[in-house]
Formats: sequence, structure tokens, C-alpha cells
Amino acid sequence: MSPNILSAAGALRTAGGVLLALLILLVMVTVHEFGHYLAGKALGFKIEEFAVGFGPRLCKAVKKNGEIFSLRAFPLGGFCAFAGEDAEDPDPAAFNNKKPWRRILVLLAGPLMNYLLALVLLAVSFFACGQMLLMAYRVAPPESGLQAACSLQNEDVIIACEGKNIYLTSDLMDALEGRRAGDMVRFTLSRRTDAGRAVVEVPVVLRADAAFENLTDNAAVWRCLGIAEEDGSYLVYAASYRGFGFWETLGRAFSYSARIGGTIFKVLGQLLTGDLGLSAFGGPVTTIRITSEVALRGLQHFLEIAAFIGVNLAVFNLLPIPALDGSKVVFCAIEWVRKKPVNRKAEAIIHAVGFVLLLGFAVLADVWQIL
Repeated sequence: MSPNILSAAGALRTAGGVLLALLILLVMVTVHEFGHYLAGKALGFKIEEFAVGFGPRLCKAVKKNGEIFSLRAFPLGGFCAFAGEDAEDPDPAAFNNKKPWRRILVLLAGPLMNYLLALVLLAVSFFACGQMLLMAYRVAPPESGLQAACSLQNEDVIIACEGKNIYLTSDLMDALEGRRAGDMVRFTLSRRTDAGRAVVEVPVVLRADAAFENLTDNAAVWRCLGIAEEDGSYLVYAASYRGFGFWETLGRAFSYSARIGGTIFKVLGQLLTGDLGLSAFGGPVTTIRITSEVALRGLQHFLEIAAFIGVNLAVFNLLPIPALDGSKVVFCAIEWVRKKPVNRKAEAIIHAVGFVLLLGFAVLADVWQIL
């Protein structure tokens, strides 16, 4: 096959991955805004426009009640515009004229829809393809008789550690943190046997201290467990595992989504303490690049990266950062307690500044990735 054909095929694959990434992001943002829309309709809010994408309108449809549904040029956003959200409006159905608890419900509905969609995607992925678990593809030769007797083996799939289900590498960090080389740790594994795979309980002797610098210090985890290294990479992969029953599989979808959300708070905490640097983050460009790479690996990867983005979007929007839903919930809660709103102009300025800062952080994170 000629280099030109290979180059063209690679370009098409890259373009396809980018389109898949944009599709995931567009669906997640649209579902988020549709959550606001559904809650607004149910609670009697006046809605001016529901838009998919942002920028110039490509087309629109107008309902009899005046609501506009539009498709816009750039597929990386969307919005649900409520009457009286950004300006004074005497209409009782205007956003700021509704009771604070109603506004809070509308604001929470967007992240909730993101989370519910992510949960459905995870459940579909687990039932259709199995759950992705960490597999010790190759284990380094033992250095002692005890290590030989109490060690992971090639192609062991890690189900649990010290009784805690393992979904992410960060779960292993939590289970192992503070242990020392030579300590014995209990693992539940799916191990290959002559009769096929079987679930076994195995004691494993740690081969290094479990001291982790931050959530990205995966290498320290693999050293602890004696995973073999090749060309600077540790030979541990993701493997699809189908060994759970119906209800356990469903419960694991819930648990996995919760673990993803919890990781966001850990990352933010380590950013504030300085344990994680800006290099651990990425803006829209980095998100699209990583999402496109993962989505092209197959259906299971596509579903899981979409769910991962959905949970991240839900949790991130609930943070009390100006311009996000969480911050707006805080202002509504303050109004609910005080029986009068914070100055609307001051609130609008705070959200505008927050939006600019968030945008600047996203751009800086992308630039930092390039540098």
C-alpha cells in the first residue's frame, strides 16, 4: 500500500475521531440544556430559546407560544434562554420572578440529566461489553520465595483490593496508600486456570512502598504490584470482564459513576494544594483530542468516554464557581434565606468575570499541554 493511501486513511481516521468527539460533547451539552428546559416547562418558566450549538443561527423553528428552537453554527455548546434571566422582566413567568426553590430545581436539572445519561451509557456498556478492569498483563519475576508465592500473575484481572472494588487506578491508590514494601495485601482476582477463568482471593506482597505523589503517579502503583516494565511503560492494560450478575453489574454502573465524580474533587483538591500542576489539566482542544483517540478504539471505549464526560460535566457544573450552575444555586439559596436577592447587577458582573476566568483557564490549560 502506498504512503499516500496510508496517509489519507490516517487523516480520515483522525477526522472521524474528531467528529465522534464533537458528537459526544454536543450531545452532552444538549442533554444538559434540555434538563433545564424540561424542568423550566414543568415549573411554569417562560422560555425564549433552546439552542443546539452556539454562534450564528443556521435555522430555527418557532412554536405558537413564541419559543424558538434553533440550530447554530458551532457544535460545541448550546443554551436554554429563560425570559428575565439576564434582565428585569415584569412577567411573573420570568426566571428571576420565580421562587428561589423553583430556580434551584431548574438549575440542578441540567447536571442531573448529564448524570442520568452517563449512568445509562455505563449500564449499556457493562451489559453489552462487560466492565473494563485493570489487568496485570505481565508481572516482573519475583525477587524472593515469598514474592513468588504471594504475587500477581500474568493476565490477572483486578476485581477488588482489601475488600474494596477497583474501578480506577486511583481506587488502588486509596487501598494501598501508606503500605510498605513487604506488606501483605488481599486481592480478589479473575485468574486464568486450566479450566478457564476463576475468581480467586490472593495475598500479594508489595514490592515497593505505596507512596504516591498525586493521582497521576500511576508508575508507583505498578511498582508496588510488581508489574513488568517495557520501553518505559508498565504492562498493565484494561480488560473487559463479564463475571458479574445482573444486579451487581447495575450496582457497579452506579458505583463507577460515583467514583468518576469523586475523582474530580480529588483532582481539584490536589490542584489547590499544589500536588498537581496545570499539566494535569486540559481545555477544549485537549478534551477533543483525547476523546477522539479513545472513541475510535471501539464501542465500549466510546460509551465509557461519553459517560466519563457526562459525569465530569455534571459534577463540574455543580461547583460553586461563578458562571456555573452551582454558583447560581448558591445565589438562589442566599436569596431564599435572606428573603431578598443579591443585587442583580453585582451578581451578573460576578458571573461574567467567572466566565472570562474559566475561559482563560481552559485556554491556558491547552497552551500548557502544547508547551
